[in-house]
This record gives sequence, C-alpha cells and structure tokens, in this order.
Amino acid sequence: MARRGMRRMRTGIVILVLFALLGGSGYIGWVLVKRSEPVALPDPTGTFQVGRRTFEWTDTVRRDPYGEGPRRLSVWLWYPVAKSTTGRHVEYAPGLWNGLHLKSPIAVFQGPFNGLQDHALDRATIAPGRFPVVVLMPGMGLSAPMYASLAEDLASHGYLVAGVTPTYSANLTVLDGQTVRSTESANPPNLGETSTGALEAGDHLVTTWAADARFAATTLGKQLPNSVETGIGTSYVGHSFGGAASLEACRTDQRCGAAVDVDGLQFGDVVTKGVHAPIMLLGADDSCITSVCGPDAKTDDGRDRALSLLKASTGTAWCATIPGTRHFNFTDYGAYYLALPLRKFLPLGTVGPRHALTVMNGYVTTFLSHALYRTAAPGAPTCAD
Repeated sequence: MARRGMRRMRTGIVILVLFALLGGSGYIGWVLVKRSEPVALPDPTGTFQVGRRTFEWTDTVRRDPYGEGPRRLSVWLWYPVAKSTTGRHVEYAPGLWNGLHLKSPIAVFQGPFNGLQDHALDRATIAPGRFPVVVLMPGMGLSAPMYASLAEDLASHGYLVAGVTPTYSANLTVLDGQTVRSTESANPPNLGETSTGALEAGDHLVTTWAADARFAATTLGKQLPNSVETGIGTSYVGHSFGGAASLEACRTDQRCGAAVDVDGLQFGDVVTKGVHAPIMLLGADDSCITSVCGPDAKTDDGRDRALSLLKASTGTAWCATIPGTRHFNFTDYGAYYLALPLRKFLPLGTVGPRHALTVMNGYVTTFLSHALYRTAAPGAPTCAD
C-alpha cells in the first residue's frame, strides 16, 4: 500500500535532520538553489492538448460510512482539448491542495509545487467529439492530483479522466474550501499487511471506494452529456488500493470497458468472482500483484489473491512488471524534484523516475486502446497460468 512508503519516509526524518546539521550549510544551500529551478511534468504523448477542471460532488443516495451525511467527493477532471486552444496553465496543487507537499523539516528536500510546471490548461473548452470515461483512483492516503502525469497522458489520447480523492481515506482532500484529513476507520493502520484483520478491513473498505468510482463515472455522464462516449463503457484505473477498487468497481459495473490495477494488492469479492472485462495488472519489482513475484519481492504476500482473481476472470488479461520500480514510481513523485537523502527514504526504485512514468503511461494507454478499440497489440504481456 502507499502507506508503506510514507511510514518509511517518516522514520527517515530524524536521519535527514541529522544529515542537514552534520553536513553543514553548503549542501543545504545547494539544495535550495536546485529546488528553486522549474521542473515540468512529463509531456503528454497523445494528439490532444489537455484541460483540467475540479468538482465537488455529493452522492445524495449514499450515506457516508465514515462521516456525517451523504458521501461527498472531490473529483478532478482531465480532458482532451483541441491543439489550437490557448489559455492559462493550471497550478499543479492550487490553494489548500498545496498541503499535499511534504512538511518541514523534510520539505526542504522536495521541490515546491509552485515550481512544478503543469501542461493542463485551466478550464479550457473540451475538444469537439465524444470520449470514453476513465475513472482514476489513487493509492491509500494519497490524492488524485498526485497522478497528474498519468491523467494528462490519458487525456491527451482522448479520454475523459475523472480523478477521485476518497474522503477520509486520503491524508488530505479539500471540500467547501476546507481541508479534510483521513480517519483511522477509512485509512486503517494495518492495511497493506496480510493478516486476517487487515485483509478483512481491506475487503470492507474497497466496497466504498468502488462505489465512489462508479458514482464519479455516472455523475460525469450527467455533467458532460455531449462529451461522453456512451457506446463504450467506463474504464477504471487505479494505483495501490485504488487498483483494487478499480477491479471491484469494474466487477460491479455491467458495462465496464476495462480495469487496470497498478501495484495494488487485490481486495473484495473480485478476488473470488473475477472480472468479465479486460484487465491489466502492472506491478513493481518488489511485489507479487501480477501473480508472479518480482525479482526483489521479499515474500509472496498477495500472490494467492492475484492467482484467484485471474482464475475467476474471463476477459483478456495482461500482466507485467516494470523493472527497477518501487511503489511510488507510479505516482507524480517520479516527477518531483527530490534531493538526497530524501529520495532514499521513499519507495522509488533504481529506474529513472521519469522513465518509469513513461513506461507505465505507455502500458496503460496501449492496453486501453486494445481493450476498448481492439487495436493491435503485438507482444502484449500475458499472465501466468
């Protein structure tokens, strides 16, 4: 789970502070110069420009199991924009969303968000035509804005990408101009373990996340009836626990077009009942979520769940591991400026961080194109029997 990396990072804070004190002001001064230099998100590879809008949606028919009243969600939308469109680029993490940045004293080793150049245009007009919907679910504790690299690449290829931040599970979301933090019931501290209690907690929580994803897909269709391609079912893409939620959402959506689980241990009924739509399992070098453990996996935790999922599923299945990756290589941490020794305490592998994002984006766009449009995919990765 994404939480594993955050825990490891917190244990390194004391070491970082000692490093800064003992290393003298020279290195810190160099870091301050480097972190002030602009850094851009990876260039989208599709034929469209990208726009971004943000929404706050309320599911009036569903009571929030972790709060009071109906379930409310922050949803960021990335979408195709005509090449000729001009306009102002968005801020990567505007306003209170800047709270996604690491906190002091460790913050000095991460580049500021206001120096991160985002390619999306702010509330630009959506390109003419109709486009398939992709719901993007984050890892546990993380927020949808931290997956802009993937979202913008998908949008540039002609998808409406609705990034959902699950309220009370994310460490930070913003609703009604106020930050909302995570709660233990919606962000269980033992999630990511393979104990009976942890697996039961994940199996329970994933139903809420899957419902969030389904709600976002339905609401987007109502918000943009002239832009959604209704002839193609929604695809669900997620990282970590969001990957598990994407599979479960697809299982419960009879019109699901496809589902992608990026380095997420599977939870919920989907483990035993499977998915009928095409699925892709994309793992890091140290995980077993594809049913084949990567070369750096220390245990085979989760392998049985992946095998069960694949055995129960009836659609096309792709399974792949990206060499040299760790859990956070599939997030925008691969695009942030991160000075040593902070980078050592984050779950980022030996692969070049931007290269990992490029490879992941290529896998996801190629898979969705094949699953939804039946485009040729010679050499597509297969799953173990």
